Parts: sequence; C-alpha cells; structure tokens
Amino acid sequence: MIYILISIIILELAYFRIADRFNIIDKPNERSSHKSITLRGGGIIFLLGSWLYAAFFGLEYPWFLTGLSLVAIISFIDDIHSLPDSIRLIVQFIAMFLMFEQFGILNWENWWIILIALIVCVGVSNAYNFMDGINGITGGYSLAVMIPLMFINARTPFIDPNFLYVVTLSLLVFCFFNFRKKAKCFAGDVGSLSIAFIVIFALGRLILQTGDFTYILFLALYGVDSVLTICHRIMLHENLGQAHRKHAYQLMANELKIPHVVVSSIYMIIQLAVSFGLILLPINHWLYTIVILLLLAIIYLLFIRKYYPLHEAYLKSKQA
Repeated sequence: MIYILISIIILELAYFRIADRFNIIDKPNERSSHKSITLRGGGIIFLLGSWLYAAFFGLEYPWFLTGLSLVAIISFIDDIHSLPDSIRLIVQFIAMFLMFEQFGILNWENWWIILIALIVCVGVSNAYNFMDGINGITGGYSLAVMIPLMFINARTPFIDPNFLYVVTLSLLVFCFFNFRKKAKCFAGDVGSLSIAFIVIFALGRLILQTGDFTYILFLALYGVDSVLTICHRIMLHENLGQAHRKHAYQLMANELKIPHVVVSSIYMIIQLAVSFGLILLPINHWLYTIVILLLLAIIYLLFIRKYYPLHEAYLKSKQA
C-alpha cells in the first residue's frame, strides 16, 4: 500500500501543477463559503486512485470503473467549462446503469424497479455534490462513510478490502490539502461526484449482499440536510437548480462564523456515531433508523428555525 500512497501523492501534486498552469481555479462569489481563489478539481484523485487500484490488484470491477470514469470526465469538463444539465444527467444515468450491470441486478422483468433505483441513485450522487461547499466536508464525510464500511467488511466481506483501502488513502491525501483553514484545493464536481459514485457502489454492494436497506443510514446526515433543505427551498418558491447558501452547514460556516474545519468535523463525528450505532447497538435496525432520522430531522428544523433569520438578514443587506 505504501507504493500506492506515494503514487497518489505524486499524482495529486502533478494535478496541482496542471491546474495552476491551465488556470483551473474556483473564484468565490456571493454564494460561496470561501473568500480566496483556490485550485479546483483536486478530487480527481478519487478517479486516479481507483485506476491505481485496478493497476495494482486487477480489473475486478470493470463496469463500475468505466461508469466512474464517465462521471469523472464529464464532471471535470463541467468544472472547466459549464455544460448543460441535460448532458451531465444523461452521462450520470449511463454511468449508474453500468454500475447496476456490475451489481448484476439488471432484470428487464422488473424494469420499473431498476428505473426507480437509477433515479434515486443519481439523485443521491447529486445531493452529495450539492453538499460540497466548505473546506473538509466532502473528504471528511466520505471518510466517515468509508470507516464503518471497512469495519463491516473486515467481519463480513462484501467487497475487495483493497478497494476500500485505496479509496481511503485517496481521501486522506485529498483531506491533507483540503481539510484545513486555507485549502490548497477544492474537490470540484469531478471530486464530489466521483466519491459519491464510489460510496454508492460500496454501500450498494453491502446492501445487496446483506439485504439490509437500513445501511443507507451511513448517509443519514447528508440525506436529512439535503432533503429538508430542498423542501425548505420549495416552500420559498426558489429555483432548485440555482446555487444557494441554505444548508445547515452553510449557515454554521457563514452566518454563525464557525470555522470550516470545525463544521466539517461535526458532520464527520455525527455520521460516525450514527453509523457505528447501527452496527454495534443491540437494537432492531429499522427501529434505530426511524429514531435517528426523526431525531436528525427535529434537530435540523430547530436549527433552521433559530438561525435561518440570520441568512435572511444577510440577503437583505446584499440587496440594500
């Protein structure tokens, strides 16, 4: 693994040189949670790490890797030059279809179930992308998903452990450059959508092997924040495709001025606690899932009720 780690570091540093040379940067705007120009697309290391896994351990998951490559390439192009939503979604659906082929679940007799699953998984990957807005949150939260997956895999194998190790090494290298007060790079769509695709693949294999859908709770915090923020924006009659600063983590970082690394750490710690609670506590998984989702939803609603007026005040000051 040491050779893979060294390779990942070299590839990330090489990308920084390329991004700097070709001006692949993220400029802050009024909806950003950062204030300085930063290299964009550092999350390409998640794709490169997956390729390294295939190079060192064999092409164990060819359909998955093909789908991941499609998602990463179209997302990287979008990072450099904005593409129509329709093109990105078409490629994402094709990539997810390839993942389902890797799962071995494509059954045309139940095509409508496959269609619903495709829509849900593409929606989850895009929600994961929307949550990428402050230093450390994508890398930290993804580590909080990978750690319990590795824990379960050590007891009940559902995926090649080397794959999880390489992905985790990629996340650690990315976090070294991103999980800090002044980030060296941002993940970009290429990073957030790539790691979302990887997480869905690993989590999907676990759910399919165990038949336990409650493992979706490994994405509980992102899920509650994303879904309830969408509901909130619908109530406000906003365009859901437009960038915004209404997620709970954005209110914490922007309106409450909590440091990015602290907010990201909070999300990471809460998700780890929720996931290991599901794994270790002697309680019915479905009962635990319902209780946790209700508790997170209540906390979110109370938080928004108390602190969202600060965001409204910010918007009024910008319009004045």
